[in-house]
Parts: sequence; structure tokens; C-alpha cells
Amino acid sequence: MTALPRGESPGPSATDDDSVVADAPVPAPAVTAPAEEAAAGTGEATDEATGEATGDSTGEATGGVTDDVADGVADDVADGGETAAGTGGPNGSGGSNETAEAADDADTAAETDGSADADTTAGTDGSADGAAAVPVLSEAEAELAAQRELLERIEKRKAEKDGPIPAGTKLSGPAADLLAAVRAVESGEKPGAAFFDSPAPAVPRRTVPAPAPVRERAPESARSPQGAAPEVVSAVAAVLAAGGAPDSLAGPAAGALGAQAADALREDPWQLLSLPGVGPEQADGFARALLGAECGPDDERRTAALVGWLLERAALQGHTALDAAEVRTALAGRAVNDPDAAVQHAVAEGVVLVFQDGPEDEEAEEASQAPEAGADADEGARSGDGREPVQVFLGLDRYALAEESLADGLARLVNACEKDADWSQAASSAPSPSAAELIRAVAAHGLVAHTGGEAARAEPAALIAAASGLGLRALGATHSVDGRQRLAEAVGDPSAAVTLAGLLAGTEGPGRDEEGALAVDLLVVLDAPQVDVETGAMLVEALADGTRLVLSGDPGVLGSAGAGRVFADVLAARACPQVVSRTPDPGPIGELVSGIGVGELNQVAAPGREVVIVPVRDAGEAVHRTVQLVADSVPRAIGVPSSDTQVITVGHGGSAGTRALNEALKQRLNPGPGRFGGFDPGDRIAHVPAPGRTVPGVVVSADAEGLHLDCAGTPLVVPQERVEASVRHAWALSAHQAAGMRWPAVVVVLPGDAAQGLSRPWVYTAFSRGVRHLSVVHGVDQALPRAVAQSPAQDRTTRLRTLLEAADR
Repeated sequence: MTALPRGESPGPSATDDDSVVADAPVPAPAVTAPAEEAAAGTGEATDEATGEATGDSTGEATGGVTDDVADGVADDVADGGETAAGTGGPNGSGGSNETAEAADDADTAAETDGSADADTTAGTDGSADGAAAVPVLSEAEAELAAQRELLERIEKRKAEKDGPIPAGTKLSGPAADLLAAVRAVESGEKPGAAFFDSPAPAVPRRTVPAPAPVRERAPESARSPQGAAPEVVSAVAAVLAAGGAPDSLAGPAAGALGAQAADALREDPWQLLSLPGVGPEQADGFARALLGAECGPDDERRTAALVGWLLERAALQGHTALDAAEVRTALAGRAVNDPDAAVQHAVAEGVVLVFQDGPEDEEAEEASQAPEAGADADEGARSGDGREPVQVFLGLDRYALAEESLADGLARLVNACEKDADWSQAASSAPSPSAAELIRAVAAHGLVAHTGGEAARAEPAALIAAASGLGLRALGATHSVDGRQRLAEAVGDPSAAVTLAGLLAGTEGPGRDEEGALAVDLLVVLDAPQVDVETGAMLVEALADGTRLVLSGDPGVLGSAGAGRVFADVLAARACPQVVSRTPDPGPIGELVSGIGVGELNQVAAPGREVVIVPVRDAGEAVHRTVQLVADSVPRAIGVPSSDTQVITVGHGGSAGTRALNEALKQRLNPGPGRFGGFDPGDRIAHVPAPGRTVPGVVVSADAEGLHLDCAGTPLVVPQERVEASVRHAWALSAHQAAGMRWPAVVVVLPGDAAQGLSRPWVYTAFSRGVRHLSVVHGVDQALPRAVAQSPAQDRTTRLRTLLEAADR
């Protein structure tokens, strides 16, 4: 068995959010247990934690929050000094300090990891045994084998066709049988009576083909990006070496720039900016080394690359466009002496597109053209009657086309469906008034927006059940596998729920009709705030005329990891009827989160220790107490095992980010040498198949094929070369990764250096992930109530709202 290279936990992708808190060195944990003991240790730790929780929490059921969870942590802290409260703030009394703070990953620093897409509590034993006992070909190997077999058959047939054809060889069926019988009689091999005595063959009856035997599903193989040809990579590496750039960029550059990548970089060194992780300083140094005195700050190649880089960077923060004035200011900050000419050149070269947001008259249209997109664009866009100048935006074509396609598709759905369908009986049988209102709205409109918290998800479930009862093909799509499972339980039909990614990929759902449209009459998209503009455009384009679409979600959570704000723009444009749920989230956690949604950090009563505050003084103490909560206090006092407790923190970097917390939690919960590329069997992981998607799972094993994972019951094999870039530990996640999922218990970690990145949506998202229990490791003092009251979501610059409003006029 070939193991993956031994090493530390893989680092993040280039789009990780490390800017919220500064990176600090974290001492590596002492690792003593071998990998084989680590796997067994996981089970023992879980059993021990569960047993402890069952026994201890029963006897402590009447104790206060301070006596249970907080004291469990204090037992292991030498300096003590901890307070905990279920009804007050960090000091036990003030409502404004009751819960904890956090920073918005996506809006502060280009995090594109996205939300998780699977249940982290999936078991691994069965998958591991099956994968080891029954070796199977991967899909790629099976496909290659089938192709080889097909080619062999074709060559054989060609050879037979080219050679002499013996008499009778082209016969088949009864004619061939008769010829064989004649030859057998003539040769004396068989007597003629042998054939006459045989009974006449029965007339074949037409039967339904037997179904193909059900085979055990082989582990899926994570797709690896197609690498460039070795000679192309070598040529690029030579150019990079001449410019002083690292050889590690050769592969990505060859993949991004194509077969002529070496020539392209030699002619335009600033194309290096198109690679992830490369900044203007590195590209400028590379260009100076290759071009010498020929290049300068106003080189048109440089300015065009800078404009594209600024727009790509903005897209990572959620923007689909930028104000032209902002782009000019940013260019000036990069030593461009003539930002106006730089913007005009970028537009003329097709690097970016230019748009206007203002009155639609001929003068405004002329003012928005490329030659006018420079310094005088805003003044030139002023109409003759003295109205305010037209605002000029710059955007990348991929997002501009996606927003326009999405706006057109939504307008098509609004106008194409059957109006005033008779769903009155279904509405009268609805389980709640809000569900009845939603059913009536969908009966009369092709597009409906539905807002509400976690409890309100029962209303789309009731809609799907009602539509199915009317004979319609109704389907619900969620952001994560965990959400899909919860929706299936609410509807009572597993086939009625899919993940949105699986639906668009064709791996889940009813498939497509003969025209290529999704075979549905009603599609309900839950977790709609997580839909970015490109995904939204793909979805709407896949819906046939007459299909009803419902966008449902909680507007208070973090937005999508990708560019755009589809759900918020649809709500703001009032492009369709909006149904606001009147079903509140229950319990102290629901009450707390509801207050945060309107900017209030209220005092809540938590008689069942639903909310606990654990104050800390620094990041080191935050990490230590987080480990104690997950491994001991929550299982013992709350009765939730460590495997069902999720840690959520601000970002990936920093002394209390996901990396530091995952190191500490692994050492306590599943210690091991990390011999499989930094992983051991039993490790909780997050697989990132693409930017914006995170699928939690558990490590099963590793071999020459790669790292074997169990992602919510689905086996997955990640090739060795993809492990470092797409797999990371997941005892601790960011709030963006956790969006769309829930766990029985959640521990939110807020170190002191996270105060600068706090926002209301981050706190709202993180605090609402817990079902039964929420612990807050609090180290930001008064920054939390200020953030909840004064820091709404960072606004994203998009054009979808304008396009929807224009279509409605």
C-alpha cells in the first residue's frame, strides 16, 4: 500500500480569508500515537464522551449553567476566573454582553470556501471495510478499459471485412442455424433424423427487459484538473526562471494561459496577475526582470492587467461590478499616472465592460460609451436638464452576462406560468397560516420569494407536499446535504429533496426532459442567500417555460461565497410577491438570533443551558477552553458528544483561527502522525471540490489512489495531488463554511483580535447553527454589541436589482 506523503495539515487554497486576523505562529502539537491507534482512539473517545454525557448530565439536570458547562472548563484551567451565564452577558448580568462576536469572512477578505455541503457526523467503518475488501476500478479506469475493448472490436471487424468472406458467414439467426445443420449432415457429423426429431422452436414472446442488477456504488473519484503538457510547463518554467518567479507557478500558468503560455508571458509579463496568489508587486518585478527599461507604470499591458485584477479581486468579495471612479482611484494608488487613459484602454481592449445606472436617454447612453469612461464620464453623463450624473460601472463580462441572463430568465418565469391555478383546497389544508399564504402565492405567480428562519423551512416543505398531491412534479433544492436531509424529513419523501449543486450537475433529481430542461413543475430553492449570480443564471436557464420557482431563505445570514447577491436583489427590486413567514424560531437560541437580526443583543433566559458564555483574556486561552468545551464540558453537561459539536470561528488564519483550533482539537480528539498527507483515519475533514463549496466528511483510509473519505455516507476518493489543495481538517469551520448546516451543539470562538472584522450577519449566521446548545468563547468585550447594532452586511455592488427593475417597467 502506498501512503500519501507525510506532512503537516494541508494549507488553504488561495482564496482563504486570512485577513480578518493576523497569522501568528502556533506551536505544533506533540504527536505520539500511531495512525492505527488514532482510529481506535476516536471510537473510544466518542463512547467515553457519550457515556459521560449520559451519566453526568442526568444527575446535573437541575444545576445551573455555571455549575455545568462553565465549571467543566474551569476544572482544567489553573487560573480560573471564568464566568458563564445563560441569561446575561459575559459578566453574568448585562444583556448587551450576553453572546459573542465574530467577523464576516466573505465581506472583509475574499473568502470563497463557501458553506459546507454535507453532514459531518457520518460514520466511516462500513465504508472503510467495503473499500478495502472489494477493490473496484475508478470511473476513469473503467471508461478507459471500455474504450480499449471497443477499439479492439472495431479493429477486429475491420480486419474481417478486408479479408475473404467465407460462404454463409454473413448469415445470422435461423438462416445460420439451418446452414450449420446442412453442413453437419453433409459431413456425416450428425444424422438427418437428429434435426427432424427435434421439437419446433417456440415462438419467442416479447417481454420487458429485465432490470440491470443493482451494483454496490463504487467510491466516486474527485475530478483532477487537466494538466498542461510537460513541454508547455517546461517552457513556462524557463520564462519564469528568467524573470525570477518561482517554478511552482509553471503548472498554473500553463493551465491558465494555454499551450502558448511561455510566449504570452514573454510578450506580456503582467499576465502573471491572472494566477491566484500573485499580486501587482510580484508581477511588476517579473516584468522588470524580463523587459528592463522597456516597461513603466503606464505601460498599457500593465494598466489593462491591473484593471482586470481589481475586478477579479472585487468578485472574490462579492461584487459583480465596480464604480469607475473607484477603479481610477485604485489605479492611482498603484502608481498609474493617467488612470483615465488606463480605464479607457481596458474597455477598448475588452478587458472589462462599461455600464451605466441612470436615466435611459440618448445623452446618457452616449456618456456611458467606452471613450467616455475616463475622468469626465460622470460629468459627461449629466443630462441636459440638469439631472444627477449617470453612475458608470465597470464589470467583467462573465458576471455581466450572468446577471443579464438571470434577469431575463426570471422575467420569463414571471410571465410564462399559468395564473390563478386552483390550489384553494391545498391552501386550506396547510399546517400554518404562513404555509397557506405561500401556497396561494405560488398558485398565482411563477416567481415567489419566501423569507424566514429555520422554523420557517416547514412552509416550503408543506408547499412541496401540497404540489405533489396535486400531481405536479415538485422538488426542493438545498445548499448542503444536511439541509437536504432535513427537508426530506419535513416533506416525508426523500426523492423530493436534492442539493442544488447535485441538481445542476445531473447527479440528483429527476433529470432533464427531451429539450434539456429540468423535469419539474415547481422548484423550491432553500438557502437562497447562498446562491451566487452564476449559479442563479445556470438554474434559471435550466427551467422550462411554465415552471414555478420559489426562492426561500433567511435574509439575515451571510451572503453567497461567489459574486452577486441574488436573493437580496430579488427582494430589493420587488420583482415578485414576497411571503414573510410569521413562524419564529423556538427556544432561547431562536430568541437570541431573532434579536440579532434586528440589531439587538438581548438578554434571554436559558433554563436548559441552551446558551453559555465563556469569557477569555487572549487567543491562547480561547483555544484551550474551546478544546475543553468540545471534548469534556458539552458532552458531560449537555449530553451532546464531541462528534456532534461543531466549532465555528472567524477565519482560517490567526492564533485562534480554524488552523490553530483544528491542530489543538486533533491532538485531543484524534491524535496521530498525519501520515496520509497530514491526515489520519477518523479525522473530521472538509472537502472543497470547487470554490464556494465545502463538503464535510471523515477520513477512512489512504492508498495509491488517494485519500478515501466518507462524506455523509457517500464514499469519495481524492487523488494525492489534490489533497493539499482541496482537503482540510474540519473540527473547526468558518461561518461561511457552516452556512446551510446545523449541529446539535455549536461552540463559537471570538478571540480579541477578531473585533475589527465583526458584522451582524456573521454573528447571526454563527449563532444560529446550534439546535440544542450554543457556547460562546468570548474575548471581544463591548465590540460585540456595537457590531450587532451598527455593522450590517457589507453592501455588494451588483447590477441585478437595476436590471430587474428595468424589466418590470
